[in-house]
Amino acid sequence: MLIRNKLILRFTLLVVGIQLCFSAFLYYFQATTREQRFVTRLTTKATMTTRLLVRRGGRVDESLLRQLHRRDLFTIPQEQISIYGPGQHLLYTSADNLSQRLNSQYLPKIQPGQLVRFADGPLEVVGMRYQYQGQPYWLFAAGHDDFGLGQLQKLGLILLAANLGALVLIILAGWYFADESLKPISRVIRQVERITASRLSTRVDEGNGTDEIAQLARTFNHMLGGVEQAFESQKSFLSNASHELRTPLASVLGTLETAYAYDTTLAEAKHSISSAVEEIKKLIELTNGLLSLAKVTDPSLRQQPLRLDECLTQALAACQHRHPGRELRQEFGKLPAAADNLFMVRGNEQLLTTALLNLLDNACKYSSGPVQARLDYPTPDTIRVQVVDQGIGMASHELARIYEPLYRAGSATTAPGYGIGLPMTRKIVQVHGGDIRLNSQPGRGTTATVELPAVG
Repeated sequence: MLIRNKLILRFTLLVVGIQLCFSAFLYYFQATTREQRFVTRLTTKATMTTRLLVRRGGRVDESLLRQLHRRDLFTIPQEQISIYGPGQHLLYTSADNLSQRLNSQYLPKIQPGQLVRFADGPLEVVGMRYQYQGQPYWLFAAGHDDFGLGQLQKLGLILLAANLGALVLIILAGWYFADESLKPISRVIRQVERITASRLSTRVDEGNGTDEIAQLARTFNHMLGGVEQAFESQKSFLSNASHELRTPLASVLGTLETAYAYDTTLAEAKHSISSAVEEIKKLIELTNGLLSLAKVTDPSLRQQPLRLDECLTQALAACQHRHPGRELRQEFGKLPAAADNLFMVRGNEQLLTTALLNLLDNACKYSSGPVQARLDYPTPDTIRVQVVDQGIGMASHELARIYEPLYRAGSATTAPGYGIGLPMTRKIVQVHGGDIRLNSQPGRGTTATVELPAVG
């Protein structure tokens, strides 16, 4: 079922339920009031007749009663009155043909100060006990409340017609309410339907920016931004990977075909094979880098407490071996007062060492001066590693794409590499719950900052 139909149905059921409860309460209140009013009339009529009877010694002047009935503006239709005197003997009945069967059954149930109410066919009957000069009397008054029941019936018809009419209005109001409430969602749906793989830069209108629809639109726009970035990264990765793989493969194939066709001596064959081996080594290095990049986010990687300064020391030693003539400096900045668990983080030692080595290796490849590695605590809960060089640097538009796999800045194409180190480093840092930032200026060097959560 559509949300629109669900809203209409729930709104209709809720309002109709409230309206029916109110109508039922109104009808019940009116019925109770009518019943109480009619019982009071019956009781008053029976009491008046009994007083007149007992004051005349049990004899009733028929002409006087008729005169009282004529003056009584509230004469009860089908009025019946029966009076029982001491010993529960019938003293008076308003008509000789009245049946006393029900009155005799309820006569023993009447208690002083209490009313007994029952129905005799269409008539409502009230029984009560009356005390006069120490003598008990039992009174029964019956009648039909034509006016009260007629008003109650009219009220029921009015409520029924009002509820049926209101039901139509409620359905229309529910439809209007659902339509107006879902208009922003319909707008978002129409905008999303226009977004395709070739139009990932399109964004959804966020409306007033404050309600839940705006939050949904912002969330969707954020997701679109991630999809667009991933899509562009994939395109760049495929473009660069195809280029990087095609060149050495074509070179190997050309070398081997040339050797097969033209090499006639062992020396020439060895030279061709040597060239092919070098290209194959580059392919192996590139393939290993791509595999390592894919394995960084493997959830099965074990993480345990370790010392980050030891990882940095291993990375410095490995980098010094790769660049024997380069000056590498290790410094310590602000440290916490407590010396317990110093430089402790939770992670994978091999991955963290690889990440730091990638940063140091990049600094050495693109800088002719000394490279500085600084380790400190910017906050008690964070360990920071900074790698600073005085190399060629990068422009701002190159920094925006530096984490794309196989992307290489224009100034870095002369140095060996495949553009895998920084994307791998970023993934390693993110897997360990950290953050990495690069600040660079062309001709003035680059500063790479890695921050990881410390283990207390």
